[in-house]
Amino acid sequence: MKPVQFAISICLFVTSLTHAEKAMQATLNPVPVSFVVELIEKAEPGDVIRVPPGVYEGNLIIRKPIILDGGQKAIFDGLGKATVIEVVAEGVTIRECAIRGSGMDVTGEPSAIRVIAANVTIESNTIEDVLFGIDLREAPSANIRNNVIRCKDLEPGRRGDGIRLWWSHGCVIEGNVVQGSRDMVFWYSEDLQILRNTVTHSRYGLHFMYSHNTVLEENDLNGNSVGVYLMYSNGITIRGNRMQNNRGASGYGIGLKDCDDITITGNALLANRVGVYIDNSPSSINSTGLIESNMIAFNEIGLLATPNTHDNVFTRNAFVENEEQAVTHGRGRLVTNAFSRGGVGNYWSDYAGFDLDSDGIGDVTYEPKSLFGVMLAKEPNLRLFVHSPAQQAIEFTARALPELRPESTLIDPSPLASPPEIKLEIVGTGVGGMRMFIFSASLLSFAAICIAVMGIERGMPAQNSGGRT
Repeated sequence: MKPVQFAISICLFVTSLTHAEKAMQATLNPVPVSFVVELIEKAEPGDVIRVPPGVYEGNLIIRKPIILDGGQKAIFDGLGKATVIEVVAEGVTIRECAIRGSGMDVTGEPSAIRVIAANVTIESNTIEDVLFGIDLREAPSANIRNNVIRCKDLEPGRRGDGIRLWWSHGCVIEGNVVQGSRDMVFWYSEDLQILRNTVTHSRYGLHFMYSHNTVLEENDLNGNSVGVYLMYSNGITIRGNRMQNNRGASGYGIGLKDCDDITITGNALLANRVGVYIDNSPSSINSTGLIESNMIAFNEIGLLATPNTHDNVFTRNAFVENEEQAVTHGRGRLVTNAFSRGGVGNYWSDYAGFDLDSDGIGDVTYEPKSLFGVMLAKEPNLRLFVHSPAQQAIEFTARALPELRPESTLIDPSPLASPPEIKLEIVGTGVGGMRMFIFSASLLSFAAICIAVMGIERGMPAQNSGGRT
């Protein structure tokens, strides 16, 4: 071997030893993130960079389309400064990394991962102790899958968003677990698929602003202030989701404001303050809303809508033991909405009618007329007396003096005599998911048993279709 070649070989060998030593050191002590920067600089576009186990301190900017694989043992720590990892190149993948320690200066909106490029994949990462989790800005066609995100332990109003999209179209957000964030929010982003995510102990589970043509499917939103809230967003399908125990100041399982062409089908809305809230939706001429085959049970209010709500179709829903089945937000009625389609209405657990021909449809209309409900709409503090003798006395007085009875809030001309079959998908895995499935599935059986017991006790069909007694 020539001397020059021998010298080059020795240099390359020493360099490899240096990198090996750094990799070994990373498993023992924190090292600067510049070590990973060197790996990226030496890589070709499309290469897989397998980051050695260890803690890498500092802020990383990825400017090349590579796959950054942490092997579930690489930790990126921002040391409380700025955004931990920023992606400015298209086609980057970040997977199986632990990311922590973003900054706190809200003006810079520091994040665990910020993306400002297209076709980026972020999957199977663990994110914690950050202000914002994953922040996409003008980053279309991104795939955000199977990440676990826990934001900094702050008051809800001071937290950042767990996942945020801004002007990022055609993205898939799937299988993520977000805990203790502000919102999981989507601004000006269209053609999204939001699938099988779990959001707990946050402000808004899923929040949409001016985002259109999107599917929300099989998400589990539990213990937030609001489950799903749509504002100025059109062409949204909400299917097979579970919204439970969302009981903040608003406490909506699903909230709609000025939205057109919304389809809500096959969801479980359980034990929220309000199951479904509708404010001026649809808002455009010739637009409609469809609310079909949902389980709306054990909420303080099943359906709450503003009086100008119109052109929604409610069919095959099960309204089960809500304290108030359906009310308006202020004065007015919901008669400009259809509570049946094709001769099929909804199941109401307080329906006092009968089904003599056994066709499954009640023979008298469902027209709830509750004087206490009208009083409650004007003075919410009266909720203290729900199910009390005071409520019963007010309703008895209204029945005894027909001139005191208010007009019905809604008219369902074809109420179902028994609960409809509603398929509730299991959301999530493990014991918690199975418990929720069993609980949800048992609601229909419970309602059916109640109907049978009431029928036996009465011994004869009821003779009126009045509201709750």
